[in-house]
Amino acid sequence: MRLYTFVLKDGSQRQLPAGSTAADLAADISPRLAKEAILARVNGELQDLSRPLPDGAQVEILTLDAPEALDVMRHTAAHVMAQAVCRLFPGTKLAIGPAIKDGFYYDFDMSETLRPEDLPRIEEEMRKIVEEKLPLERKVLSRDEAIEFFRERGEQFKVELIEELPEDAEISSYQQGEFIDLCAGPHLPHTGYLKALRLLSLAGAYWRGDERNPMLQRVYGTVFPKPAQLEEYLQRIEEAKKRDHRKLGRELELFTIEEEGPGFPFYLPNGMVIRNELEQFWREQHRRAGYQEIRTPIILNRELWERSGHWDHYKENMYFTKIDDYDYAIKPMNCPGAMLVYRNKLRSYKDLPLRLAELGLVHRHEKSGVLHGMMRVRAFTQDDSHVFMTLDQIESELSKRIDLVDHFYQTFGFSYHVELSTRPENSMGSDEAWERAEAALQQVLEDKGVPYSINPGDGAFYGPKIDFHLTDCLGRSWQCATIQLDFQMPEKFGLYYIGEDGGRHTPVAVHSVAFGAIERFMAILIEHYGGAFPLWLAPVQVRVLPITERNHAYAQEVYQQLFDAGLRVELDDRSEKIGLKIREAQLAKVPYMLVIGDREAESGVVAVRHREQGDLGTRVLPELISELKEMIASRRMN
Repeated sequence: MRLYTFVLKDGSQRQLPAGSTAADLAADISPRLAKEAILARVNGELQDLSRPLPDGAQVEILTLDAPEALDVMRHTAAHVMAQAVCRLFPGTKLAIGPAIKDGFYYDFDMSETLRPEDLPRIEEEMRKIVEEKLPLERKVLSRDEAIEFFRERGEQFKVELIEELPEDAEISSYQQGEFIDLCAGPHLPHTGYLKALRLLSLAGAYWRGDERNPMLQRVYGTVFPKPAQLEEYLQRIEEAKKRDHRKLGRELELFTIEEEGPGFPFYLPNGMVIRNELEQFWREQHRRAGYQEIRTPIILNRELWERSGHWDHYKENMYFTKIDDYDYAIKPMNCPGAMLVYRNKLRSYKDLPLRLAELGLVHRHEKSGVLHGMMRVRAFTQDDSHVFMTLDQIESELSKRIDLVDHFYQTFGFSYHVELSTRPENSMGSDEAWERAEAALQQVLEDKGVPYSINPGDGAFYGPKIDFHLTDCLGRSWQCATIQLDFQMPEKFGLYYIGEDGGRHTPVAVHSVAFGAIERFMAILIEHYGGAFPLWLAPVQVRVLPITERNHAYAQEVYQQLFDAGLRVELDDRSEKIGLKIREAQLAKVPYMLVIGDREAESGVVAVRHREQGDLGTRVLPELISELKEMIASRRMN
């Protein structure tokens, strides 16, 4: 009998007969591991337990506790959901069903229109499949076999996917019971592992995301190793619904999006207060960091966008118009305008680094299906900065920019993680320039001791970037700030400076945003704070609440002193009970309520109530005003 040798994670070795699987290896290690094993990492790649192992393979046996297990579990759950849908709705055609962050989905082409009340039925059928503990069996097919098999089953979407695979690609299918799907795997050993699952919602989705293709029905779900984890996640979903920025935007009168302008938000007075405060904070911080503010036109001609590369690399996301029979574009980015500002006069090395900043309104064509409140819009303001520098200033300027972004997020109470996004497929420029830019970004992150991960292929078309992903109070991640190093665009625009040697040199540019887009950042803040903004951001900071009509005169005096001190204050002098006034102020999430009764009027004080802390006792108004102004000036969270 021929024996194969396998190297385990700890460096030890095991010998088993040729043809042994990872499941056999797990059983040879220990009965407990054989029971808990769900997956294997073989020579660095994840594989099913049932696949034969090659001789000399490095093998790691994984259990449900492994970080990779959750994605595999969710991928298997997508197959189980598709099987349940096919059982309940014969004739359903399959599109794709991947694992995604927090869950999975599957897209179906079917004659019936799914409704929310269908989800419990599908979920119940999934539970039956789970109870059946059906093994997921992998089969390798030739290209012709795969096309013929799925064509005979009428699965045109699968056939299209197979036909686009490289000629030498290994094609596999997975079967559990009567259900067979085109899939690269890997999967759980059997369906019985999916104990804690839940279907969540329905949506429409175009095949391949292209509106020219058929509209499919998408079912979203999630699954976790343990019921307690599922319950915790479902509670987070409910909390997220309460915090939905679209719901709170209506209730707190912050913004609206009308059918006359889908994707184009209207700011209401309360929303403008928040926006203005964000802009003021942005201007303060950039001025202190040595930036000069500029403003560039919204519409610029075709030649500019051809020169910048947007015409070739970004055209499908742009809006166009004609002026005097010549093509113009509404800007999707502020960068080319900043290049022209740099170019407007002769620059010397003594002028560098030149730090320019712009709150620039940009427009991007988004498909109607992806528009989402203020999170995904067609018109938004980017808080762009462009720093032009010499080669030996790169590390210093990148370091300063990272510090500035860190200060922004600390001010709003966000933690974050960092990704280094590298060269995409549609990039422009030489290999040498990209390697130099990526190395520079990596070096400054390592020198500053900033932990980061690599996000391959997600850089901008003109340069790699550092992306900041902030984490909100519900543990959700949002990509906001970015720092992009660019050797390409200054050269394309013919930018130069006179060096110490008297010769012309091309500057390096750093493109960066801190908020990302003010609209999206506002939406994140609304949900993060649940509409209860810190005092400095709150549209109304104080509401004065007289108890009876005879307290109105003193309440008016209190209101006027607060107003004159620069606080955003309202006076609620309606003939309503004080309990109703307090309740409505709470619902409006006003940070401070000043209750005025006979005792307060006689003593010349105010009774202070906080929206979260309740009654804070009586205070002398000048002292309270001084304290509130200090909290606002320091932008304290509470």
